[in-house]
Amino acid sequence: MSAPASGDWQPTARLDVLRLRATLLQRVRDYFAATGALEVETPVMVGAAVTDVHLESLEVRRGDGTRAGFLQTSPEYAMKRLLCAGAPDLFQVARVFREGERGRNHNPEFTMVEWYRLGMDHHALMDDVESLLRALLEPLRAVGPTRVVTYAAALRESLGCDPLESTARELEACLRARGIDVPVALVDDHDGLLDLAMASHVAPGFADDRLTFVLDFPASQAALARIRGPVASRFEAFWGGLELANGFHELGDAAEQSRRFDVDLAERARRGRPRREPDRRFLAALAAGLPPCAGVALGFDRVAMIAGGASRIDEVIAFPVERA
Repeated sequence: MSAPASGDWQPTARLDVLRLRATLLQRVRDYFAATGALEVETPVMVGAAVTDVHLESLEVRRGDGTRAGFLQTSPEYAMKRLLCAGAPDLFQVARVFREGERGRNHNPEFTMVEWYRLGMDHHALMDDVESLLRALLEPLRAVGPTRVVTYAAALRESLGCDPLESTARELEACLRARGIDVPVALVDDHDGLLDLAMASHVAPGFADDRLTFVLDFPASQAALARIRGPVASRFEAFWGGLELANGFHELGDAAEQSRRFDVDLAERARRGRPRREPDRRFLAALAAGLPPCAGVALGFDRVAMIAGGASRIDEVIAFPVERA
């Protein structure tokens, strides 16, 4: 093993930024205490990886090489199991892990604030997300009026095409007309083209002094949200082009969730990704009954970036993966 570079023992975040993180974390807990949510802790190492084709779980191996489990990409399944067991509104400040995610706004290990509200839909949860983010940010900087836009309207305004009606070829033509390079692998991939459009052209056009909520994603991108006709009861929150949160009016149908896991597995096989067995305990909990609720995951480090005026995630975490 080569010797570490001189100085790389030091943190990448300044001490005043680490103090800011601590202040923000305290405000998170104060907010949830004031709104009646119970703080919980669930296992960081879990028995089942996620099936989502857009995420890869990090494996944990024992000394003899056998698999001990996976590091969680989110505490979602465990928190929903608690709700199925009768828990009230819940929140968690969790350490989560995603293999292969490294960049200006990504570190493979990061901090997520995830919470669930009983009896809420995604519209009410957006108000809750806005209230929390204003509580975190407004003592430190101005936050402009929040904008709420549907996924279809955002694509029409930015690209001039309707994501719910356009074919993959039409989406590809819209992207190329605006100078966006379309990889060969995405040709004929409708959802892949939509993701490219959102990341490269739509979200970068959002105002960078306020929150933008995009809601009613295409049903094909429902993930764990309920579906209403052609759209999913799902939203994402952005600050400029930076995605902060992803929320759902939660799906409680175990059979439908199992079917979606099967779709994920088929797509994983098509892409040559490792097979990930669905979480049977999560499905059993859904079969027992998930109360009507809405839930959201918030990237805490990205909120700290906005609060501290940082341009890279390394500026707001003590030791990124290269210095861990």
